Amino acid sequence: MTEEIELSMDCKAEAVLEILAGKWKRVILEQLFSNGTMRFSELRRAIPDITKKMLTSQLRELEYHDIVSRQVHLDVPPKVEYSVTEYAHRLIPLLEGLNRWGTEHIEHLKEIYGEEYAAKSPARPRRPDRAATGE
Repeated sequence: MTEEIELSMDCKAEAVLEILAGKWKRVILEQLFSNGTMRFSELRRAIPDITKKMLTSQLRELEYHDIVSRQVHLDVPPKVEYSVTEYAHRLIPLLEGLNRWGTEHIEHLKEIYGEEYAAKSPARPRRPDRAATGE
């Protein structure tokens, strides 16, 4: 297990993808980049499908990598605010590039498979010519 992690960290691109992987990290970052500092409850309202546990987990991972900052205010009641770090702004060109590639890729899939296959876009779709035969 340790060897596996060490091997994956040798590839810097893979390390970046692991840091940003997950259904919610991109959405969380989008909210924080767009809205600035947000409280935990504001993030929950902005991302209604995320569970409390998942939001906490994703924020902790982003905080560990110095992408998100967590500020605790000892008011009564206490409040916690999250914001992107200065370091996180270095991700903007990468995220924009990934978004651009994703848009182009969806168009590419539409050309190959047609509108309905591109809309589904599973990680490993069955090719249309094999789907009917079950191959």
